[in-house]
Amino acid sequence: MEQVLHQINDYKKEIAAFTSIDDKSVEEFRIKWLGTKGIVKAIMGEMKNVPIEKKKEFGQILNDFKLFVENKYESLKDTISNQQPAPDSYRDSDKSDLTLPGDTMPLGSHHPVTLMKNRIVSIFQRLGFAVAEGPEIEDDWHNFGALNLPLHHPARDLQDTFYVQQNPDFLLRTHTSNVQIREMEKGKLPIRMIMPGRVYRNETVSARSHCFFHQVEGLYIDENVSFADLKQTLYFFVKEMYGKDVKVRFRPSYFPFTEPSAEMDISCFICGGEGCAICKKTGWVEILGCGMVHPNVLQNCGINPGKYTGFAFGMGIERPAMLKYGINDIRMFSENDVRFLKQFTSVI
Repeated sequence: MEQVLHQINDYKKEIAAFTSIDDKSVEEFRIKWLGTKGIVKAIMGEMKNVPIEKKKEFGQILNDFKLFVENKYESLKDTISNQQPAPDSYRDSDKSDLTLPGDTMPLGSHHPVTLMKNRIVSIFQRLGFAVAEGPEIEDDWHNFGALNLPLHHPARDLQDTFYVQQNPDFLLRTHTSNVQIREMEKGKLPIRMIMPGRVYRNETVSARSHCFFHQVEGLYIDENVSFADLKQTLYFFVKEMYGKDVKVRFRPSYFPFTEPSAEMDISCFICGGEGCAICKKTGWVEILGCGMVHPNVLQNCGINPGKYTGFAFGMGIERPAMLKYGINDIRMFSENDVRFLKQFTSVI
């Protein structure tokens, strides 16, 4: 650990001394430090070698280092952009004809993620699911503890978390399951709700992953709820979303907050199940995880697991949106490029 700390200090000195002269050097800086195989990613990998009692302290140091690199990168970009010459329209404003009529205001549109979220929500609303929302800045209990993830549970390592620097007991939620916990704690049974929202994970931004994305999770708790109820609910959703000819399969899986747990795949509608790049030549595309709510989770929320049972499921929104609209880079959803967004003007 001491060696890594010395290495981080050396890296900070090197970064602080770096200056750029053009866009190419700024991009080279990004690839070297923040790329998928960059130095920051490698340093983050040292977390697995840190003793459990020092993980929180060391994690804060790593987050500070990553933030230091990202701030430097943004500063370099700003410096280069400020060096660009002003457009002719600004330098030659005296040539403008102010008597010409103004430009018409373009028609706005929904964001493709919003379009997909609304479609998912509308399907489950037809099954009687209400919509619930909750805070994006959450405490450790609602994001981890109540979901059968105690302090040293190994499953916490599966989710790279953004902690609040001033108070490490608070974090940016890693899933919308925190809303499930808050709804269960109210004690108003039965519960049949879906929870759409934005979540955050400390991951390297690339064409396939982002540090924030969107989820829709569902929860149904009542007496005598079974896995068969879960399957029929999801069958209905898939047929409404992807068409009646799509094939479905469930694969056993593991989630700390459900038991039994499963992942749900659908036949790839791009290649018809023959195998392509989208489905990685398997003919199947994973769309969600699901399972029966773990009795410990019910108990943590004051619900009697001897009387009540329930099921939960969760899915990302970006992946089905990318498949539906033929988008091959997840970063396009958050870049606010008008040329990209105006393609959805006529989509409802």
